Amino acid sequence: VCAPVAGDSVAAVTDNRLLVFPLEQVPEMTRGRGVQLIAMKDGELKDAQVFAAKQGLGWKYGGGIRYETDLRTWRGTRAQAGKAPPTGFPRNRKFGV
Repeated sequence: VCAPVAGDSVAAVTDNRLLVFPLEQVPEMTRGRGVQLIAMKDGELKDAQVFAAKQGLGWKYGGGIRYETDLRTWRGTRAQAGKAPPTGFPRNRKFGV
């Protein structure tokens, strides 16, 4: 059993794409099953994070944490391809928060 997560949105990042979509689009599944978060032609899923949309999407930036609150560019529905991550997003494609 997974612990409940605080947040209403999911961010998924690959080598060159970021997609943000509502948490309600991720179905609860039985053990051993999976669900596609983001479409990938090449590369792999690097990281995913559940977050509160009001607070914004955060990632490590320099010595602190940067929050992006205007996520319209990356908003979509689960399993879409997404767009290029914002300027300043870590090169290792990990949120680190």
